[in-house]
Amino acid sequence: MIQSRPQTPPSCAYTALDAQAFRASALTRGPWDPAHQHAGPPIALACRAIERSAHGHGLTHVARLTANLLRPVPIGRLSVEVMTDYVGRNAGHFSAHLLAGDKEVARFTALAQRETPIELPVELPGHPLPMAPRTPEASPPGNFPFAGQQLGYADLVETRLAQGHFWNGPCAVWFRMRHPLVEGETPSPYQRIAVAADSGNGVSAVLDYRRYLFVNSDLTINLLRRPVGEWVCLEARTCLGPDGGGLAESALYDASGFVGRATQSLAVRDRNA
Repeated sequence: MIQSRPQTPPSCAYTALDAQAFRASALTRGPWDPAHQHAGPPIALACRAIERSAHGHGLTHVARLTANLLRPVPIGRLSVEVMTDYVGRNAGHFSAHLLAGDKEVARFTALAQRETPIELPVELPGHPLPMAPRTPEASPPGNFPFAGQQLGYADLVETRLAQGHFWNGPCAVWFRMRHPLVEGETPSPYQRIAVAADSGNGVSAVLDYRRYLFVNSDLTINLLRRPVGEWVCLEARTCLGPDGGGLAESALYDASGFVGRATQSLAVRDRNA
């Protein structure tokens, strides 16, 4: 049953209950099941916790974040536990667990690096790095096909089409968060990337989501530098195999240009099978 939209929507994705525990709001709801979160917000929540641990070691750039999505993440109370696996002079490896009650629903690994300014040669092959197809200001508004049906992820983010069309093959979409990730906080650039990057398989979908499931069980984000600004662009495409597998890959941009890539492994199923 589709639930009615509340007259006063939540103001954030999560409310902190203590240093490790959070209460998810309806803004985290995903398109596959009304009781489950879109993976973007909980991945960003784990990214937030990893950032804080890394900063304690002077490591301020999250170069890689990998999420293994073990189970659907329910809309409710979550807790995040971070472990420091190894820290060297210029890089550190971290891992994290996301728990819903006594069940582990996601597991993460991350590489954080120390930021050190370096003067690069004026001319480098492949440089300057490319820009997104269009700026967010020049891109028209676009909406997810599931937007408006009930309060959820499509209300958490604002989206604009830089190229192509939603859920119709390769396309480029700008994302900007309309609400904070955690109540009372400004999301970091890395958290903004995490919220958006898990949508690559959605914005570039080649199958009708009303008939098919094409859910990702992981997400890996690689970033070559610190992102800047509120807008994140995914230039995404989905490729499907003949045996129920698939790959969604996204080039990531901010207002300054190319910043990294994201990949997702897909499990494709016919809802009617």
